[in-house]
Amino acid sequence: MYERKIMPFYMTYPLPMYYQDEDSVVRDLEYLQQMYPVEARRYQKVISGILDRLDYEGSMIYDEYPDRWQLYKLSADILDRIRREEEKERQDNPEAATEPVSPEKWKWAGDMIQILLFYEVYKRRHNSRRGILKF
Repeated sequence: MYERKIMPFYMTYPLPMYYQDEDSVVRDLEYLQQMYPVEARRYQKVISGILDRLDYEGSMIYDEYPDRWQLYKLSADILDRIRREEEKERQDNPEAATEPVSPEKWKWAGDMIQILLFYEVYKRRHNSRRGILKF
């Protein structure tokens, strides 16, 4: 027959355990982001810098359904900014300009930027003000 058991105190208030799980998720996320390829890490830094300026109450990244066109436009602007920075580096450093940049690289970079942008928006949308991710 079913016996009613007394629940231990630590199980009645499981929130401290919840925060420990969140800390491990954040640590795993940061560790895996450190393993990104060099270009992806550089793109991630640019994207996070731009989204830092868009991270305010009422921003389009916090809309219930963010506008697809605005996100694509934002990713195109980021790609344009990265392209201009790379061209400037190539002009300043003639040794780095030995290899021509193919249009295929920019298409690949555009796709990578969109993925990184959408992931960063996702992280910021699920980040509470207390610094705890809600997955």
